[in-house]
Amino acid sequence: MSILTFDKVYKGFGNGLTRTEVLKDISLDVKEGEFLAILGFSGSGKSTLMNMVAGLETPDTGKVTYKGKPITGPGPERGLVFQSYSLMPWLTVKGNVLLAVQSVFPKLSKAEQSDKADHYINMVGLGHATARRPAELSGGMRQRVSVARALAMDPEMLLLDEPLSALDALTRANLADEILDIWERDQKTCILITNDVDEAILLADRIVPLNPDGTLGEPFVVNIPRPRDRGAMNTDAAFKALRVAVTSYLMDVGITAKHEGMRSLPNVTAIHSVPKVVADAQEGSIEQRYLDFSKIHKIYPTPKGPLTVVEDFDLKVNRGEFISIIGHSGCGKSTVLTMAAGLNDISKGVIKLDGYEVRGADPERAVVFQSPNLFPWLTAKENVAIGVDKVYPKASQAERQDVIEYYLERVGLADAMDKPAHSMSNGMKQRVGIARAFALSPKLLLLDEPFGMLDSLTRWELQEVLMEVWERTKVTAICVTHDVDEAILLSDRVVMMTNGPQATIGKITDIKLPRPRTRKALLEHPDYYAYRQEVLDFLEEYEHGATPKPKVAPPAKAVAAE
Repeated sequence: MSILTFDKVYKGFGNGLTRTEVLKDISLDVKEGEFLAILGFSGSGKSTLMNMVAGLETPDTGKVTYKGKPITGPGPERGLVFQSYSLMPWLTVKGNVLLAVQSVFPKLSKAEQSDKADHYINMVGLGHATARRPAELSGGMRQRVSVARALAMDPEMLLLDEPLSALDALTRANLADEILDIWERDQKTCILITNDVDEAILLADRIVPLNPDGTLGEPFVVNIPRPRDRGAMNTDAAFKALRVAVTSYLMDVGITAKHEGMRSLPNVTAIHSVPKVVADAQEGSIEQRYLDFSKIHKIYPTPKGPLTVVEDFDLKVNRGEFISIIGHSGCGKSTVLTMAAGLNDISKGVIKLDGYEVRGADPERAVVFQSPNLFPWLTAKENVAIGVDKVYPKASQAERQDVIEYYLERVGLADAMDKPAHSMSNGMKQRVGIARAFALSPKLLLLDEPFGMLDSLTRWELQEVLMEVWERTKVTAICVTHDVDEAILLSDRVVMMTNGPQATIGKITDIKLPRPRTRKALLEHPDYYAYRQEVLDFLEEYEHGATPKPKVAPPAKAVAAE
């Protein structure tokens, strides 16, 4: 039996020439007790659709009904958890949850209201933090409070509007598992807005894609038996087949053909602060051990004495190699990267690039950060030009413009070169950051979680852009990431770091998958999931502490008996 129905719904914003149609001809039935995932790119109208279910928006035409009656406004039977936490900062965890309980159950006694709040706080694992205020909580804990607050209203339907997207990968996975446990316990009707394919497959009974043009695609039924084990899904044939099908569909409808500009890259040489003979004769560059981390340590002084964050980091990178560094938060990944960039002093050891010691920042080592740090009042072209003008001093103005426009076209900004940065989306800004880095013609490209602030599907698109441009330049590159799939997709080798403090290299995996790579092709490659499992096993081993417990050997008698 359907509990929620969309009947030929259209929704747009603005008037006249500025009007944008967001949702078009949406017809959808949600069954009572169903867990439905709406999956789509940013800007496709997912949150607008959710706001209509919550009663925060109304359709322009068509109707949205709940139990056969039109939705005319918010109601306690529909509990909403937003992407942002929206907590009252002056109230404790319990105070925030009690606020919801008191508004929905005013006739309960204070003791009953308190018990109800405690029940849901404990359900999301925050019984130890009831007296803390939001400022004292991590991002994951704050989102747990939001989930507890929504559940405490005892809604008939739970609405989750990208509740996990602002969290790191490990926290996101843990909270997704908790939401799944709660749903399996109560069997409430649940609608999840997400951009994460794995999350949708793990949680949902049905996945409905929302296309970039605001229409719905054909639903994917998730026939994987419950309860679902996140760890086992890496080896589950049904999961892998569905992952390929959903990913392929989304990439086909969402990632358009790459922009192939008409410009060709001029034959000009970048000048960096290395001897002229090296700059003028790139064929003389070292091939083996092009980038050499030799016994690197990073030690910070503290009131309690020296703290070693990174210890004995030793890695040799060949010219043209793409390396990813992966590990849990706090393992020193970004510290290693900033030392290679010359932005962070090395306490012990030495880093050499092309035979010369790294000392201070230099355009020969281009960095793309999580936030691209553009000048908001400058256009895309002007932001890229700042570095290009410095490293191509002998090139003509026309040649420098060709360099700028060549790379902006390559990252898909051919029609937005003159757009100011302040009017760009996060994804567009990061494209400018990537173009700016490549335009410097660096000897080393350093990427510090470059797609970490973007939704999953925008990350896919920019990963494809990055791979396409990297294939043309074959610049030596190091990428810090927490995304296992990203690391395997991009890299020749994945370097896994142990937990900090005193973090070091725990394992290195060679990724012997064919290039050029695409996400769709990799998901179908027989070795892909074996590499994925290898990295996941390492991360799981280090998930709960700085040093994993040693594996206990079987008793001597048992060994002898064998």
